[in-house]
This record gives sequence, C-alpha cells and structure tokens, in this order.
Amino acid sequence: MTPTVPSPAVVAGPAATDLLTLRRPDDWHLHLRDGAVMAAVLDDTARQFARAVVMPNLKPPVTTVAQAADYRERILAALQPGRVFEPLMTLYLTEATPASEIGLAARSGFVHAVKLYPAGATTNSNAGVRDLRHCDSALAALAETGMPLLVHAEVTDPAVDIFDREKVFLEQVLRPALDRHPQLRVVVEHITTAEAAAFVSQGEDRVAATLTAHHLLYNRNALFQGGLRPHMYCLPVLKREAHRQALVAAATSGSARFFLGTDSAPHARELKEHACGCAGCYTAAHALELYAEAFDQVGALSRLEGFASLAGPAFYGLPLNAGQVRLQRRPQLVPTELARGDIAVVPLRSGETLPWTLLD
Repeated sequence: MTPTVPSPAVVAGPAATDLLTLRRPDDWHLHLRDGAVMAAVLDDTARQFARAVVMPNLKPPVTTVAQAADYRERILAALQPGRVFEPLMTLYLTEATPASEIGLAARSGFVHAVKLYPAGATTNSNAGVRDLRHCDSALAALAETGMPLLVHAEVTDPAVDIFDREKVFLEQVLRPALDRHPQLRVVVEHITTAEAAAFVSQGEDRVAATLTAHHLLYNRNALFQGGLRPHMYCLPVLKREAHRQALVAAATSGSARFFLGTDSAPHARELKEHACGCAGCYTAAHALELYAEAFDQVGALSRLEGFASLAGPAFYGLPLNAGQVRLQRRPQLVPTELARGDIAVVPLRSGETLPWTLLD
C-alpha cells in the first residue's frame, strides 16, 4: 500500500486560502555550485528551507567523504549570521567508487545519499557512469546501509529520442538494478513523465521521487513561446501537457513517495543565452511561491505541507523540522535578473508576477 502523509490545516477564517502556514520544509535536490556563486545563492534556499540535499557535480566532482566534508564546511561558512540551515551532502557515483567509501559515507553522519549521473546526461556529468552494472559493489553497499541512490534517470544513447530518455532509463537501467539489489533504496529525481510517476507510485515502497516546480507548472510549449526561451531549458527537458498533468496528480496525491526537490541550478545569463546554452532553471529565490501556485491551480493547497515538509524526512529517516513558514496570496514581481556572486542569474518567471509571496 502506498503510504500517505497527513494534510495540514490551512489557516481558518473568511480568507482561509489567502494565508498558508507550513511546517518548515526541505529541498531534496539542490545545486549550490561553489565559491562566490555558492555563497551568493545560498540564502535564497536557507531563508525558506531548513535542509537541502546538495548535489555533488562540481568541477572536480565530490566523490569522497573527505571532499564532501570540505564542501560542507564551505557551505556552512557562507551562511548569513543567525541563519540556521543544514546541508545534506551527497557523493558522486563513478564506476570506480569502492564499497568502502559507501561505508564511510554511511558512518559520517553528514553524507545522506549517493548520486548517479549517467555520463554526459547533464551539467558536469562527464565523470558519471556509463554502465551501472560496473557499480554493483557500490550499489550492494548502499543497499546494506539503507542510504538512498539518487538517480538522474535518462539514458544518453543518441539513438533514443530526448523525450523518451527517462522512460527508457527506467525500463532498461533502473528496473534491472532494482531487481539485482532487492534492498536498494532509490529516489528518481526531477521526474518528468507519466511513466515515471507510475513507476514510483505502482512500485516498491523503497522507491520515491522528487518533483520540480517548473515541471509542475510548464509543458514543453514553454520552451518556444514567442521564440526560443533558454531560461526554460532544463534536463530532463519539459514534456507534453499530458505528462505535466500526471506529475501534478502525483505531487498532489498525498502519497509519501513524492516530495519537493527544486533542482534549482544557477547559471550565468550569458551561458544560458548562448549558442549551446546550459541546462537548468533557477527557482531557489521563489521556490515555495512556485510550488504554492502549482498546488493552488488544482485546489490542492491542503496537500502542500505533506509534499514539502513531511514526505521527504519520512523517506530519509530524518526528524521533522521545527518552526514554520507562511505564504500569503499577494502578488509579487519577479526581478528580471539577480546578482549572485560574480554572475547575473535569470530566475524562472523573470519579469512576471507571482500570485504568492513568502513572508519572512
């Protein structure tokens, strides 16, 4: 039976749906980068979320516990004074990752997952995995520890259409891996298709998924409205409207297998608006407002707290956060760009008005 999370109470009164109070949420998929950019984008997340699963695809990638410890210290040192935030660290899986490193990670207390990037699938993934069977000793160690494998679920075979790469990965790569390792726990990250939603909802309890705000709000038409829209380009790419509707249904279902993961990814404007533009949407600055809009569109605000604040900790075996955040139905204009360190970042919905505002 698919587990469910309880629904929160929307603030009572005549304007009940105009003010929403949630237990402080977490972001279960986040790109912070490093250096000046990391220090500049960090507070966009830390002011909303108590914790975030931090992706390891730096240059060079974070492949060892020692590297993860160093990266964690850089993140903590960059927090604004008085800000309370916990980075949940991950290791970058390679075909050379030894089982012993998985054991060190599980004992560290600060590494919470291992990330699988198929080689060449997305940003900084060239050091990733070409054949997952070559990682079976590491996967066996993961299964033994109970620490989850986080999966970018796309094949990179050029013969497979880009809109089919998630479906093919689930069928040809992930399903056999789950069969080989019956105790392996997996989070299929940033799912984009009806097939992925069904794979998770109809599968074993050891499989969960994260969903982004942009995949809940947009279909692939958004890439081409009024011309090519590079700031809507992400990987996995936006899909058809039928898939978007299936994702919304999964996110708002109350199932504890689906939880919030922004996949927020800062790129400099000039690297997005480029002949070969980078993949990734920057949503961290207005993440909760975007999710509130997606849930509100289908009358599911009462399910937002379960998705944002309860389901993720349950899957990872972590305590619920103390404290609350409040969202008000109040329009706000999204800036056309944000100065973040030594780059200018264009946020999702730049220059547009959002219907919800996070109250500090």
